[in-house]
Amino acid sequence: MARTPSNMLPLGTVAPPFNMLDTVSDEFKTLKQLQGKHGTVVVFICNHCPFVIHINETLVGIANGYQKKGIKFIAISSNDVKNYPQDGPKQMKVQAEKLNYPFPYLYDETQAIAKAYDAACTPDFFLFDGGLKLVYRGQMDDSRPGNDHPIDGANLKNAMECLLQNTSNTLPQKPSIGCNIKWK
Repeated sequence: MARTPSNMLPLGTVAPPFNMLDTVSDEFKTLKQLQGKHGTVVVFICNHCPFVIHINETLVGIANGYQKKGIKFIAISSNDVKNYPQDGPKQMKVQAEKLNYPFPYLYDETQAIAKAYDAACTPDFFLFDGGLKLVYRGQMDDSRPGNDHPIDGANLKNAMECLLQNTSNTLPQKPSIGCNIKWK
């Protein structure tokens, strides 16, 4: 399995806007419609990546907890569905319903949004503040398939707590590691 690191978009970058199909509701959704009062996590995922499969359950739990605190989660899949049909919109909807995703699962058909966010891998996390400025990017935690580190979301949760408490995040921001986005 490929191990691609995230690109680490510069902190302070304003979240690129979008209007994409939410495969769960079958409606187009914009960033403005989906953003959270205190923050927004945008995570690039897909159905088949073992790195995403490894964290899915914990991601759902973290999203359930933090959405109640005003930080919304948005998942996006940007993979080439011609060569990776298991990542297509119909399969995305099935996956979201099976895993009870408490967030929209958007389909980036043209891959323009992945490029705008400089996303490189799945999973790739971006945390924006209430004004949609980037305050964290990188990994959810140190866990990877087979490395025996706990799947606890420590890095992402720390960043969200810092955001909610209006304190500086002094922990190093480490790139996420995962499968590369499957470009067309």
